[in-house]
Amino acid sequence: MERRINARRIALACCSILLLLGASTGRVWSSTPDQAHRALPTPAAGSATAVAAAADGPDLERLAAFRFRSDPIPPKPRPALLAVITRSLPIRARPGSGRVIGVMPAFSKYIHTQTVAWIGARSANGRFGKVTVPYGGTAAAGWISLAGLKLRQTPIVVHAYLARHLITVTRLGRVILRFRAATGSPSSPTPPGSYFVTDRVPENPYGPLGAFAFGISGIQTHLPAGWGGGNQLAIHGTNNPGTIGMSVSAGCLRVSALVLEQLKPLLLLGTPVVIER
Repeated sequence: MERRINARRIALACCSILLLLGASTGRVWSSTPDQAHRALPTPAAGSATAVAAAADGPDLERLAAFRFRSDPIPPKPRPALLAVITRSLPIRARPGSGRVIGVMPAFSKYIHTQTVAWIGARSANGRFGKVTVPYGGTAAAGWISLAGLKLRQTPIVVHAYLARHLITVTRLGRVILRFRAATGSPSSPTPPGSYFVTDRVPENPYGPLGAFAFGISGIQTHLPAGWGGGNQLAIHGTNNPGTIGMSVSAGCLRVSALVLEQLKPLLLLGTPVVIER
């Protein structure tokens, strides 16, 4: 008789433990033998049942799994690598070999400023750098030799978003400037691409380019009829600030006089300029 009572007490204690475990983990066990230890289906996200379950407390099993899962830590943004070009260099399809797809000039196309090129990537041995072909009117990219070139770095990158008429300037991935810009008109749209600053030119504050222009390594291949102002793309000011935020230019990016003053100390030669649709 005493053994039966003890067995009954043990069974009741086990049931109590299972009920406590079920309450703590959010699982419910059936009392029928064929359903024992089988969890009920997880409620759909956003359902009333799921909201109620979340209100009751955390799922301890999931928290434990999360604690022991090693999620990769995203790498910190690195400065952009630049190279001072001292001689014209062939741009090849592969690092150190392949056909020549363009030329990296020692000087800019029109102003003849010494070229400082943005190196988008380096080869595994570090001897070659990947660049976009400047002044080519295409998105072609290839490799130049870095032998003998002085290398620099910049934490600054410019991003232009044409559909939003928006330009952002980041420092090591963090946005430090955000401003509106005029972009190319429907008949002469600003060509998207990866470019770099090639020239820094003071201009007439009352002229169409405003007080300053940053020439970049791209060209406009769809110039307006009768246009005589050259085909190099640039970020510059304007004597018509009312057009900022509109699609009205021949392809350049127009910004305000105040923005120009903020950009002068940031956009040095070689600074990456990425233009997206």
